[in-house]
Amino acid sequence: MIVQRRAVSAVLAASALLLTAGCSSGAGGSSGASASASPSRTAAQSSPAAEETPPAKGTVKVVRTVAEGLNTPWGLAPLPEGGLLVASRDEGTITRVDTDTGKKTELGEVPGVSAAGEGGLLGLALSPDYASDRMVYAYFTSASDNRVVRMIYDPARPAGDQLGAPDTVFKGIPKGMIHNGGRIAFGPDRLLYVGTGESGDRGLAQDKKSLGGKILRLTPEGEPAPGNPFPDSPVYSYGHRNVQGLAWDSKQRLFAAEFGQDTWDELNAIVPGADYGWPTAEGKSEDTKFRNPTAQWHTDDASPSGIAYAEGSVWMAGLKGQRLWRVPLKGTAASADPQAFLQGEYGRLRTVVSAGGDKLWVTTSNTDGRGDPEQGDDRILELQVS
Repeated sequence: MIVQRRAVSAVLAASALLLTAGCSSGAGGSSGASASASPSRTAAQSSPAAEETPPAKGTVKVVRTVAEGLNTPWGLAPLPEGGLLVASRDEGTITRVDTDTGKKTELGEVPGVSAAGEGGLLGLALSPDYASDRMVYAYFTSASDNRVVRMIYDPARPAGDQLGAPDTVFKGIPKGMIHNGGRIAFGPDRLLYVGTGESGDRGLAQDKKSLGGKILRLTPEGEPAPGNPFPDSPVYSYGHRNVQGLAWDSKQRLFAAEFGQDTWDELNAIVPGADYGWPTAEGKSEDTKFRNPTAQWHTDDASPSGIAYAEGSVWMAGLKGQRLWRVPLKGTAASADPQAFLQGEYGRLRTVVSAGGDKLWVTTSNTDGRGDPEQGDDRILELQVS
């Protein structure tokens, strides 16, 4: 199942643990507004007093629409040379968007994608050595599983023929009509993190031998990363229902967004080897063996997919909630109640990535079969935030 290459040093293992450990959570409370509609935050272990805390309230300004007319956009990867790569979940294609002009150029179709339900071509990530190897990583649903592949991107070739043959990096992740996870990202440690779902089979989330309902941590070649909490296993954390958001803060701490079932969606600070409770716990739990979320929302208000970090806060895209949430941080705790922006203005929001400094790129998701598309959907927005 996993490409057999084990050439990563013990030094990398130690440094990787230092980069990604140090997150915690505990008891907490809720905002003073109605419990049926308002988000709540939970406290985490105190971080060093020297860490700067962002203002309790922030701002969002829509600077412009970068591109329109996208079909089921899901993964979004900024290119270092400029432009954005966008994955179409249902078409199985990757398109480059010129962020200056909005021009769209199709790179090609990823072979083997089997789009159905929530499955299809999902997350994208660039190799940590992209400048030299031009590798684009993609997570997709095949006829038999969810998997990660990588392909060489050659912009010198004709449009539609710019992707090399895919090399399967990792396979065997459970698939379903729902809960396929799909977000992938390279961390500050240059290792590949993969958010998976339990594919509708709730028991997989607590089974450490299953790849479903997990955050996985891999080498770029698809091996279990050195220093992972369970020997010879790609599993980094477990007890997740459906992870579709991964982001690191300025201190290299990992956060993940997770869909709840009927009650609580979650933003979690990720600890290696920790159990996040699903299906026993949804949202905050009194059981100390489970990690409590940094913040939680009723599912009508969020249904989160992508997240990004900017200006001292985690920014979380809401699908059913049709809004962008700001969660200001102090360490791994929410320093104030989450704040909502863009509510209902652009419909369902799927993916949010940093555009550098105080800028974000956000994609809408109104053509995914659950939205109400308007003229121009789906689109990419550029935001300025504080």
